[in-house]
Amino acid sequence: MISAQAKVIVFSTPACTFCNQAKRYFKEKNIRFTDVDVSKDQSAARDMMRRTGQMGVPVILINNKAIIGFDRNKIDQMLNIKN
Repeated sequence: MISAQAKVIVFSTPACTFCNQAKRYFKEKNIRFTDVDVSKDQSAARDMMRRTGQMGVPVILINNKAIIGFDRNKIDQMLNIKN
């Protein structure tokens, strides 16, 4: 179990398959996250690009550290999830 809840932000779009997989994974693991739809929020899209240099989604921030794409191993490692 996770001790202190990390701050998790998912930059996504509704049509993005990997974004939806990532959000479903967080829900399955009972991890709270903020979903930011960059197709509707241009300033968030610019912020995501400024932070990571990425234009593609998903970009997942865990305590302000970026994961590009839905990388379950990296997510588990950063959130200390034991499978």
